[in-house]
Amino acid sequence: AIANIRDGNDRQWHDGTRVPVWRCPLWVPTKPNGAKRLLHLASFAASSTPVALAQARWRPNLVFTVEPTLFSAPVALLTAKLSGAKSWLHIQDLEVDAAFDMGLLPKGYLKHVALWLEHALLSRFDRITTISERMLARVEEKNYPPEKLSLFPNWADINTIHPLPDKASPFRLELDIKEDQTVALYAGNLGEKQGLELLADAARMLKDRRDIVFVIAGAGSARERLKDQTSDLPNVRWLPLQPLERLNDLLSLADIHLLPQRADAADLVMPSKLTGMLASGRPVVATVTPETQVGRIVETCGILAAPGDTTALTEAIAALAADTVKRRRLGNAARAYAERNLDRDAIMNRFSETAMTLCHLPAEKETA
Repeated sequence: AIANIRDGNDRQWHDGTRVPVWRCPLWVPTKPNGAKRLLHLASFAASSTPVALAQARWRPNLVFTVEPTLFSAPVALLTAKLSGAKSWLHIQDLEVDAAFDMGLLPKGYLKHVALWLEHALLSRFDRITTISERMLARVEEKNYPPEKLSLFPNWADINTIHPLPDKASPFRLELDIKEDQTVALYAGNLGEKQGLELLADAARMLKDRRDIVFVIAGAGSARERLKDQTSDLPNVRWLPLQPLERLNDLLSLADIHLLPQRADAADLVMPSKLTGMLASGRPVVATVTPETQVGRIVETCGILAAPGDTTALTEAIAALAADTVKRRRLGNAARAYAERNLDRDAIMNRFSETAMTLCHLPAEKETA
């Protein structure tokens, strides 16, 4: 796997070994649309191509690439071929399906071409993994050999992200949130595919509830629009993207985590922010249906509201804000799920074993 280029001397430590990290620039549009999103993704593929191909000189055993973006798949396959390596595609988002189903790109002939290209690329990888059972089922429907497919979920660092006592986050003082106020937190990417307009609508419906405060933290293309929509609301606080060392304080600020999702994105994308929410030991309110992968998880440790239904979302928030005992019970269930299913070491050990088997290497042998 090859990450991005700042300079050739950039290295990170991993288990006592200095690992080179190449950082490649990409273009980020100020006002994204369908065409600009394609150029945004293609710019990374273009800048990373020479860096990727250069790695064939030391003949790695495995070339690992992540979708998004599928634009990087051709150079990953070429690098693997040149070096005699196995190839592995890990799907975080079903990028092609999402682009058309969410209306980011027009359907018709373009969709047929995109699906044909997707199949041509994916069929050439030695291993394909994705992060949820429902996404894996979607990939299986595309007629790929089952022996090539497996589940590789996102993990959480459950030691770094852990529950703090209620009301103990230092962010409460920094944001002037009172002891008797309940915090409904959204922390993550402020993009266009999450259905974030519901947050502004819910905050407006609950603006007279002085016991509930909305905190929105993060960065993204929808941030300024949402700030404008909530600028007159006294119950909304904003935070910028936070450094890693403050992530646990941020997630523990929540009494309730908010996870808005668009209905047309169900099971096409799996929100990576959910792992941190669960590890923090706080209940989640998600706008998804019960049959989705997110819905199956959240219904055991939170409340589901219908996608796009502001009234259902506000009712769920208000109900949890009024019930401390239920919040604690659901938060404990969230933490228990994280400990059972999201532990980083367990997931990465399975990843290592799969990589060794794929490359026909003995388990005890280490490789780059």
